Amino acid sequence: MALRIHQSVVRGEIDNRRRGHIEGWITLVGVERPVTLELTGNCLRDLAGSVVRFENPHPVATEDEQNVPALLQRGVAGEITASRKVRVLDVPLEEATRLTRSGTPPPEHFANALYLEWFGEATGRVVIESSDYQIEVSPAEWKLSLEDEERQIASCHEALRAWLERLDQIDLPDPEEKEFEIEDELPLDEFGYEKFMRESDARTDKYMKLFEKYEGHPDREKIVAREMGWTWLEEALEADERGALPKREREEIPPLEPNPLTEGIDWVRDKDGHIHHPLTKRAFESGVAMWHFCDDRGLLEDNGDSDLFEMVFQFQTAGAKIAGALDSLAYDEDDSRDGGFVVAALKRALNYLHTSMAAADRVAQKELLPPQRLDSFRAELFEVREKILELMQRFRAKRF
Repeated sequence: MALRIHQSVVRGEIDNRRRGHIEGWITLVGVERPVTLELTGNCLRDLAGSVVRFENPHPVATEDEQNVPALLQRGVAGEITASRKVRVLDVPLEEATRLTRSGTPPPEHFANALYLEWFGEATGRVVIESSDYQIEVSPAEWKLSLEDEERQIASCHEALRAWLERLDQIDLPDPEEKEFEIEDELPLDEFGYEKFMRESDARTDKYMKLFEKYEGHPDREKIVAREMGWTWLEEALEADERGALPKREREEIPPLEPNPLTEGIDWVRDKDGHIHHPLTKRAFESGVAMWHFCDDRGLLEDNGDSDLFEMVFQFQTAGAKIAGALDSLAYDEDDSRDGGFVVAALKRALNYLHTSMAAADRVAQKELLPPQRLDSFRAELFEVREKILELMQRFRAKRF
């Protein structure tokens, strides 16, 4: 992963007066000795041939910047410029989020940022980026031609691509985060898959909370990727913005064809010709019918009954989980599907279904729906439950 520092920078200097060489130093909060730079390459045209001095008006040590680069940084220069355009919010993040949710774009402006990037032998990729630094640039002792700048940018992109390729070959576990490892548990049973799915749910919840937290921020995707620990995605997004990733032609993927021998058992077509498991189709159609009946009578408006909401939407969620468990069975060439996965996924559907059934009991006590119609809904919930249990038994038997 790249080492990114900007808040903990106190001040620094970059000297590119010698063509093809960049020297400099950077002081950091809480670090006695400065970081020394000895890089090959040049700054871009706005800084080439000059000495650049910069200072952070509000340096501060943060948890995100606890890692300190090696004090001697030898390596290759990436993009070094003070003309990098970045979007800057004109209001605090909380206000930007509020405005975005109300449908109003938050005020922002473009600003020049100092962007220092290099690829060091000891630390790997290091990036310093800020639009807040105070910068002084000396008169240039030599000029970088347009052609030379293009070559320098191409060299930066090549260094970035090479660094990304090296990252792909390295698996560095996070010592603070113990995630479920499929390799440690193979062959998985239904309980192993349940554990894996629970941890996947936790990561999804974290992602959604971060995505909501940074709503309105111009760099939301990169910030969320960084906080999720997906450094490969953060770097790829940044590289794509800079045009450093090669263009790839989209491959035409032939459509999947269902196994004709399992039609009517593991798959059917809906009225639009789409492939579904029979239970998926049934649960979907029943959920839609339930929703329409309640919605047509204005029972699902914002001030509607919470138990009625739960009965309808938990059943629809169960249908989605059933689809995730069963719809891919249509494309199995034989009966080799791992039963543990199917059982674990159906258990998840069953949890949502039970919640819907409990809500239906409360709806009955409140007499919110005509008794005959509610009885038909509850009968359908029980029948879907029985079908799930039958399928769980079928796929449990495959393991023995």
